[in-house]
Amino acid sequence: MRILLSNDDGYFAPGLACLAESLSTIAEIIVVAPERDRSGSSNSLTLDRPLSLRQSHNGFYYVNGTPTDCVHLAVTGMLDVLPDMVISGINSGANMGDDTIYSGTVAAATEGFLLGIPSLAISLVDASGENYVTAARVAVDMVQRFQKQDIEAPVLLNINVPNVKYEQLQGTEVTRLGRRHKAEPVIKSRSPRGETVYWVGAAGPAQDAGEGTDFHAIQRHRVSITPLQIDLTHYGQLDLIRNWLQD
Repeated sequence: MRILLSNDDGYFAPGLACLAESLSTIAEIIVVAPERDRSGSSNSLTLDRPLSLRQSHNGFYYVNGTPTDCVHLAVTGMLDVLPDMVISGINSGANMGDDTIYSGTVAAATEGFLLGIPSLAISLVDASGENYVTAARVAVDMVQRFQKQDIEAPVLLNINVPNVKYEQLQGTEVTRLGRRHKAEPVIKSRSPRGETVYWVGAAGPAQDAGEGTDFHAIQRHRVSITPLQIDLTHYGQLDLIRNWLQD
């Protein structure tokens, strides 16, 4: 089995190294990741300049672009044989609820999915990174499940792992995305040159965190697995908008 790994924290990120080391025991691994931290880059593609592909001393390839660029370049131009799976992570911090819209980690997996490849996005919910090994073992478990039994259609799974030892996990749960309150306000400050600058504020607290959501599963020390889709059509408003246009 061949697995393409990427992330949004950069090719030097410890979560990526831990994931690659663990998965290399059960599959052939190719790593193509951004040359620097591209957290929050979502599904952006670089269209205004060419991309370069270089190889690090540890064998990882890195690209001067976004997570989406990395997977797109690897699948459509670099690799002679398509990977059997794309895995993005291990992200330093959660990608739950509304976070998935902005996440470069989820975006890298999404690009694999759009190219017809089963794809996983894996995040450790605490940015301290104390338990990357736990998330890596969850990834191994998922890959072994795929090896035993394929899913008929390409899937995009968003996986969030509690920041606990593997033995302390309370199982897995298939969840839906929760929702957050709106983000905190931007933070106004001064640059060393006296210019006014703004930092994007923190994400808001969970608003919809009830039973069945990713937030709820994580609170119970359960691995959250959310199948995602790309169709943004609001089907419930199709007739509403048709009628509005006819008035």
